[in-house]
Amino acid sequence: MTAIDNTAIRPDEAIDRDWWRGCVIYQIYPRSFQDSNGDGIGDLAGIVQRLPYIASLGVDAIWISPFFTSPMKDFGYDVSDYCDVDPMFGTLADFDTLVDTAHRLGVRVLIDLVVSHTSDQHPWFKESRSSRHNPKSDWYVWSNSKPDGTAPSNWLSVFGGPAWQWDTKREQYYMHNFLVEQPDLNFHNPDVQNAVLNVAKFWLEKGVDGFRLDTLNFYFHDDQLRSNPVMPEEFRTDICAPKVNPYNYQEHKYDRNRPEMFGFLQRFRALLDEYNATSVGEVGDGQRGLEIIGEYTSGNDKVHMCYAFDMLSSERPTAQRLAEIFERSESAVAGGWLCWAFSNHDCKRHTSRWNLSHQAQSLLTSFMMSARGSACIYQGEELALEEADVAFEDLQDPYGISFWPEFAGRDGCRTPMVWDGSNQHAGFSTAPRTWLPVSDAHRQKSPETMEKAQGAILHHYRRAIAFRHAHPALMKGDYQDIAVDGSVLSFIRVLNGQQVFCAFNLSDSAAEVTMPTGAWQTIGTELGGAVAAGGQTVGLDPWQPAFAARQTT
Repeated sequence: MTAIDNTAIRPDEAIDRDWWRGCVIYQIYPRSFQDSNGDGIGDLAGIVQRLPYIASLGVDAIWISPFFTSPMKDFGYDVSDYCDVDPMFGTLADFDTLVDTAHRLGVRVLIDLVVSHTSDQHPWFKESRSSRHNPKSDWYVWSNSKPDGTAPSNWLSVFGGPAWQWDTKREQYYMHNFLVEQPDLNFHNPDVQNAVLNVAKFWLEKGVDGFRLDTLNFYFHDDQLRSNPVMPEEFRTDICAPKVNPYNYQEHKYDRNRPEMFGFLQRFRALLDEYNATSVGEVGDGQRGLEIIGEYTSGNDKVHMCYAFDMLSSERPTAQRLAEIFERSESAVAGGWLCWAFSNHDCKRHTSRWNLSHQAQSLLTSFMMSARGSACIYQGEELALEEADVAFEDLQDPYGISFWPEFAGRDGCRTPMVWDGSNQHAGFSTAPRTWLPVSDAHRQKSPETMEKAQGAILHHYRRAIAFRHAHPALMKGDYQDIAVDGSVLSFIRVLNGQQVFCAFNLSDSAAEVTMPTGAWQTIGTELGGAVAAGGQTVGLDPWQPAFAARQTT
């Protein structure tokens, strides 16, 4: 492993209060990152053990998926105590050690805040369901049935079936956008908003640098409980749910994306600003995703940035498609900020999803680190890990079990990380059996192996991240001259007189790009970039980039 200077200090926030613009975030799925105690499940102490490796990538921050106390019906996204660590992951003291270690390595810490819903085992819900008149009776979304006993609206759960569950204690329905065991909080209630803000403050006081806000656009529902209209077939997408899921059949006009959201976001942002902390909102919407992101991130008084789904789709990126995404984002998110990702814990790994060669994976990594917005990479992405094959009998994800075999669920992207060749579980765990099996196909791509291979994608990720940090225009600059010429996408990033020209041949065939005129200097040859001179036509090999820079003031 690359040696790390453990004396590295946390960046001076007083100098760069918008450190989050253009930052690179490394997502950790804690169950599958590193097991420190031999129980077959990753934990916080395991993350601490691997923080030097993460820091060696050059990332600015980590995002840790949920580790709170939970019955684990949805593997931590069903929280029963927001202010404690589930024993399978460790203790609050372990979390303190994690934050301190990360900060010494110059890495900020973001955690996943899952507050659109709780577990049905949360004390709030237990009290709420106990009667119709207790102090928390209105903390969740409850409704009487229609006169015929059916649910109050046609709303559907993302995980299949109706979004309403009958409760025999209250003789009412409660809403759940996901599992039946994940009842939705009622954000129309000011007490709920205050409780959520207190949870955020608890973790800010413990030193976290911000939050990834799970299912942000699901927080509020229509208080009249109006039924959703039908989604025309031609607009149904699989971004939020697989095509076999009838959730796609509705235009989700009333069960998410509600205008009441803005007042709460302003309260949340005011709290974050007190701590110079950031926020990354997850906004899943196959039709208006970028437009909603623009609304949620505009004006410097709501969410700092939002996680875009456009590059998480199954549609393979082409020059034309990427240009269209950029042009839409420039229009829809002009006053806000995006966070891009190719992979995460909820979707098929992009190496498999797009069937990428080594050259294509490298080019797309360089592209990601050149795009306007922040960047999020998912654990193992830097090793070019493919989607793992998980047998039905080994599945853990309730989503996949429900829709098998047409949709295999999310376990294939959640299998344990491989680290070395030290044992049967590739350094992840010493347990006889791990919570999901280690992929045999992954074993040859461990960091131990990659470090020794000169052309390994791991080294390219380090170089691409360093390249981004070396050029402020790539971190925080605007776009100029987004253009497509055949298979080549090109654009210029501009900041304070610095201009960086970027071109990408997204093709298995050779191509050409004409450089803009002027005194441009070739950069990015460490990323395999072609030598580029101002005003000249530059030949690009398949999946080759070209970069050049100049200072105009």
